[in-house]
Amino acid sequence: MDHIVTVQDAVTAFADFMEPTDAELDAIEQEMPVILAEVDLLDVQIKALDRPVNEVDARRIRRARNRALAAWRDLANRTAGASAPGGAA
Repeated sequence: MDHIVTVQDAVTAFADFMEPTDAELDAIEQEMPVILAEVDLLDVQIKALDRPVNEVDARRIRRARNRALAAWRDLANRTAGASAPGGAA
């Protein structure tokens, strides 16, 4: 009969290697404006689900979508400029 402790030791034996690396944390930090903008967009869309969309809700959704797109654009421009050799874009 196998004990749960044996299985737990096998599962958690590599827990130290499952932590994000510094490079992964830096990538998340660079993408944080995009993540926050998309969360704001989802919040606005969720609020608009409870009732028929009026002009104010449509404007809020459009502005949140534009902020998310701008965050994506800024991220793409940052990463394209960082990966181009010699700083040429």
